[in-house]
Amino acid sequence: MLKKRETISANCTAAATVAFAIAGFGGAAIADEGHGDHRLFPGNLLVSRVVYDNNANNISVGQSLPPNCVAPNCVKATANGVYPAVFNNVLVDGSFGVTAKIVLDQYTPWAWRINSIEVPNSSQRGVNSNSDQMVTSFPSKSEVGLNLSLDGKHVTFMGYYAPVDAVDVSNSNTPGVIDSTNPVPAAYYRVVADLDQTGNFHFTATNAYSGNNGRAAILVPNPDGWTHSDDRRGHGRNNPSSNLIYASGNAGNGSNPQPNGILLGAGAQILTEATTPLVAQNPGLPTPVGSFNITQLGDKADKLGKDDNFRGLTVSNNVVYFTKGSGGNGVNTVYFVDASGTDSNGQPLACPKGVGVPNPNAGLPTTALQLQGSNGLPNDMCVLSGFNTTIAKNTTDVFPFGLWFANPTTLYVADEGNGSNKFDSTQGPNGTYTDAAKQTKAGLQKWVFDKTKNAWVLAYVLQQGLDLGAPYAVSGYPTGNNAATNLPWAPATDGLRNLTGRVNRDGTVTIWAVTSTVSGGGDQGADPNRFVTITDNLAAQTLPAGESFQTISSAGFAEAYRGVSFTPGTGADR
Repeated sequence: MLKKRETISANCTAAATVAFAIAGFGGAAIADEGHGDHRLFPGNLLVSRVVYDNNANNISVGQSLPPNCVAPNCVKATANGVYPAVFNNVLVDGSFGVTAKIVLDQYTPWAWRINSIEVPNSSQRGVNSNSDQMVTSFPSKSEVGLNLSLDGKHVTFMGYYAPVDAVDVSNSNTPGVIDSTNPVPAAYYRVVADLDQTGNFHFTATNAYSGNNGRAAILVPNPDGWTHSDDRRGHGRNNPSSNLIYASGNAGNGSNPQPNGILLGAGAQILTEATTPLVAQNPGLPTPVGSFNITQLGDKADKLGKDDNFRGLTVSNNVVYFTKGSGGNGVNTVYFVDASGTDSNGQPLACPKGVGVPNPNAGLPTTALQLQGSNGLPNDMCVLSGFNTTIAKNTTDVFPFGLWFANPTTLYVADEGNGSNKFDSTQGPNGTYTDAAKQTKAGLQKWVFDKTKNAWVLAYVLQQGLDLGAPYAVSGYPTGNNAATNLPWAPATDGLRNLTGRVNRDGTVTIWAVTSTVSGGGDQGADPNRFVTITDNLAAQTLPAGESFQTISSAGFAEAYRGVSFTPGTGADR
């Protein structure tokens, strides 16, 4: 059992003491998932859980997908809305998804679940089309990552300004960035949710990530006197009391070349937090804060904008970091935004050849990246030295997702695995997803900084206890094979996605994470996954014996875990 008072470091390099005083709470918009208790305790954990409305009427067999599609972009649904077969529709409609409510589960660090807070959504009494609300796309495995703000007083995450049970929202356009080649004609704002330490939600809409999804956000309390003005929005904002938000995601679901609005709305974004209800917000064009292009590494340019298909996001020592771990374009690796300026050739000072380490004198980026003509964005991002530089189409074992710095020289990276559901029924008592089982880099990677090389080095990978590739049972889940894929319904762990951690007084670190999965389901993002934890020797640079993951909770039928963070009010001194 973990001690009640230890050192916490949540998505950052500094620490704060665990406090157990009850935070104030309020906000009529918050609904508890049946527990009747909305209190947030500093030092506890929040885990985002998405819950599908298992309603056969969500989809009708034979209906046209995407909704309101225009030929030749229409297909026919093959399954109704019953879980999990509903997500076999992705086999005919590559944009398929159904929106679902988001629930935030509060746990103590020693794995006691205290309560659950439901993010306002259309299924709740009193929430109408003009109310503040937010949902996620249930099978979108990269969504609803949780992050503490830099002052530790807020938790932020991303979703959509849409009702529950809306179809194909995650590949829709945004209202301000319409791509006529997108096969999904609908338009919905992407939204950043801010849960503060008093228990209230605040929402900020954005036109970023049109055609795809926002995945994570971090709030930066605005320094006194700083102002944000962005002429490309069509209007200026000059509000020194506003908070800044960094966001991570992807954009584009149409033809190549992608419109400029899509390029602007991809990858690394910067926003100013809104102070009005969602229905009154009218965000302008997206505002990128960073951009990377594989030509920085000397590679031939690929699909413009898809190099910035980012997933994980963190801030450490005034540096903003992103990960890319999916897609056939770009490089799957760890990046940082170089705010120290450019050289005479227009390349980032920290990495004139695309790879480097952050400039210790650079501060956080506080302005949007300026356009460089009509054909793309300037490059102000670098691959973190020591991490992969081989383009994605030539790599098979690099899939970074979540990041957590234990200190300035120790970085933990969650690798979600290769996603291969190749299955051998003769291996093991229940068969084995063989490609998942034989991975050597999936799970929790520990990286240490080598000062002599001025680069990060992979020390070891923690996998014990994850049971990679081993199918597990889910209560109420179908058994046997999915007729649509001829593979088992049963999921197995493939790696890890989002994570957070804490430095303990005894020289260890405790890390909490959510797992990724493989299965024979039509969309593996819809699989029930797990919330896990492990404790590691911080000083170790070779794999210690006996360290093993423990499962805190397994998602139930029609549920999935997405993100983990400490509660707002925990505190963080960056």
